[in-house]
Amino acid sequence: MENIDVNWEPKIVAFLCNWCSYAGADLAGVSRIQYGTNIRIVRVPCSGRINPQYILKALQNGADGVLVSGCHPGDCHYISGNLVARRKFALVKKLIEYVGIEPERVQFSWVSASEGVRFASLINNVIADVKKVGPIIKLKKELC
Repeated sequence: MENIDVNWEPKIVAFLCNWCSYAGADLAGVSRIQYGTNIRIVRVPCSGRINPQYILKALQNGADGVLVSGCHPGDCHYISGNLVARRKFALVKKLIEYVGIEPERVQFSWVSASEGVRFASLINNVIADVKKVGPIIKLKKELC
């Protein structure tokens, strides 16, 4: 890698399911569990409602990594939304690898409302994984 600033911190966009993952993030916050601050949360009704273009658009507009998190299988408030998300995510992973984007940049996980500690650990792991691959270069728009 070329000259990467030693103080560089990745920008992460997290699409979190309202019912479980967002509630897990909220629990981590009210429990004062420490995790990286370079994450921006987008609250969505269900992980199955995330259009794959949202992930690509986030990377194109400057996010160094994207996390999609939903309810555990079998616990979806919309019955099978998280299973739909899992299928979409498998295709997105193949697409980003095909176009040359490091697979560590886009991650998918299940977090329930009672897993605040797991959420904080997940965020720290995503940040560490994205830090290893460095700033995103492909897909990123050049500002005029």
